[in-house]
Amino acid sequence: MKKYLAEMIGTMVLVFIGCGSAVFNGGCGTPAQVLMVAVSFGVAVVAMAYTIGGISGCHINPAITLGALLTGRISPKDAGMYMLFQVIGAFIGSALIYAILASGVEVTNTHTGANNVGDGLASAGLVAEIIFTCIFVLVVLGTTDEKKGAGNFAGLAIGLSLVIIHIALIPITGTSVNPARSIAPAVFEGGSALANLWIFIIGPFVGGALAAVIWKYFSSEE
Repeated sequence: MKKYLAEMIGTMVLVFIGCGSAVFNGGCGTPAQVLMVAVSFGVAVVAMAYTIGGISGCHINPAITLGALLTGRISPKDAGMYMLFQVIGAFIGSALIYAILASGVEVTNTHTGANNVGDGLASAGLVAEIIFTCIFVLVVLGTTDEKKGAGNFAGLAIGLSLVIIHIALIPITGTSVNPARSIAPAVFEGGSALANLWIFIIGPFVGGALAAVIWKYFSSEE
């Protein structure tokens, strides 16, 4: 149970800090804001990797859990429970953001940090999420591999990769690469964010599966 709770807390911290950095600081309308949000997500992952990595492996992302499942690093039961608790953690993080906004705190941006795409850009957004999630999960699988990984530097590499992925992807989709991170804010946001949520569930899962296939090939002894 400890590892499931660790995944819940880790995902809560990721959503609260990452999405909160956008909500409480005016969104991602300028290059400086994009960089700020990107660093917030990346550093949150680094912090959680070194906090709960020894307990649960610090997936805090259903796409990563899927990659771990397909490469044989986690059992189907644990994978299902990880994903469930990750979504619960994301809802807690989003609820905290919502509660702060509801308390009357004045911010220039009152959305919940939900992902979205412009009209007619669903296909582009889906492809982008697949590609960037594949890159991210591939980094995770590679750096955490027992034989070929980066050891204690894995958390840093993963966090930095998330920073650069956010910098590139925020202008397109707001950057998900994580279904749990997208589900909870979209539910609180509603409207088009909820209507386009399928992009940020299907895209990351497909990208995570592709990363698993690629890494299984790289890590095979044949």
